[in-house]
Amino acid sequence: MVQLDNDCFAFGGPMMALDPALALLAGRIAAVTATGTVPLTGALGRVLAANLVAPFNVPPHDNAAVDGYAVAFDDLAAGGATILPVTARVAAGRSLGRPAVRGEAVRIFTGAPMPAGMDTVFMQEDCRSDGASVTLPAGIRRGGNRRLAGEDVREGSIVLTAGRRLRPEDIALAASLGHAALAVRERLRVAVFSTGDELRQPGQPLEPGAVYDANRYALVALLTRLGCAVTDLGILPDRFETIRDALASAAEDHDAIITSGGMSTGEEDHVKPAVEANGRLDFWRLAIKPGRPVALGRVRDAVFVGLPGNPVAVVVTFLRIARPILLRLMGALEEAPRPVPVRAGFAHKKKSGRREFLRGSLTRDGDGALVASKYPRDGAGVLSSLVDSEGLIELPEDLAHVEPGMTVDFLPFKEFL
Repeated sequence: MVQLDNDCFAFGGPMMALDPALALLAGRIAAVTATGTVPLTGALGRVLAANLVAPFNVPPHDNAAVDGYAVAFDDLAAGGATILPVTARVAAGRSLGRPAVRGEAVRIFTGAPMPAGMDTVFMQEDCRSDGASVTLPAGIRRGGNRRLAGEDVREGSIVLTAGRRLRPEDIALAASLGHAALAVRERLRVAVFSTGDELRQPGQPLEPGAVYDANRYALVALLTRLGCAVTDLGILPDRFETIRDALASAAEDHDAIITSGGMSTGEEDHVKPAVEANGRLDFWRLAIKPGRPVALGRVRDAVFVGLPGNPVAVVVTFLRIARPILLRLMGALEEAPRPVPVRAGFAHKKKSGRREFLRGSLTRDGDGALVASKYPRDGAGVLSSLVDSEGLIELPEDLAHVEPGMTVDFLPFKEFL
């Protein structure tokens, strides 16, 4: 594991805008995971550790794009139909076994190698054949219905770049190049726990004053979807020694530790001093809503991320702040979410100088344009607002109010997969 500098998260001063904060993080964080080899069947979602270079052309030879008849274009009549004898048959996985002879047609099937000397394929439904000969219509272009060698992938080209999180189509491409296994980054090891004497595990009785622990389950799910190896340490009591010892133990065999809440300075908030007893902690005051206070630091060699306690703020800060940190620790390429410009279907006032995230969904108006509607309740504790929304409406720092019909940015939750 590569150790990060002690001050990799350090900064102070007034509240910082989101984009400069993310840029600062990008310059201070490097991959900490080792590399290994996994079979293709276990590569989905893993981070590619080395560029994948094509060892040969795909397809490896010119081949037919359709079922039909292969011919030499120069054998075709200039002004009408052409009749040629059908002298052979070539199926996929086979070859003619000899150079083509001028003046013949070869019955050929999709994917079969083009006979040497032939360059054009007629679709079978465009032709008439009695078995011994075929009538070919006029009008085809030279090279029609022929796929060239290397048309998909050229030998020696980089087809997958190191740092890519592998998708099903990436694995299919690797398989087409003959790779049975790939070099990937090891999964980032992340420990998660909650603190609070008021928290209860779902399924337990809920006495007065107690609440079920939802944030930890959200974090475990988000981390698992990101491809991390997650250790759920459960709910820790509000005891300084217990939290201190749990952090120290987790840091021994994890790359990162993530918690939510418990970062205030009250008598029952012990996470902050417990982190400082094992390392260092920096509070980032970000100009965002929800989720202004985000704690970043180190517990020995592990990165520590302390997220806000409200459920909506946990998800928003994970997606926009913790996720980029974790991806860089994983060795993954930058995967910044791509906003969709849409029309606002609502009015809203916000504080200038602060980026704000509203929960919302999309519909289409009469002319087919996408329109964003805002979830009616804005509270950072309204967990149902995430369930009933399709994404986040992101309002920039220089915007003070939204009027219906204005263009706003919409971040679909699927952008964070």
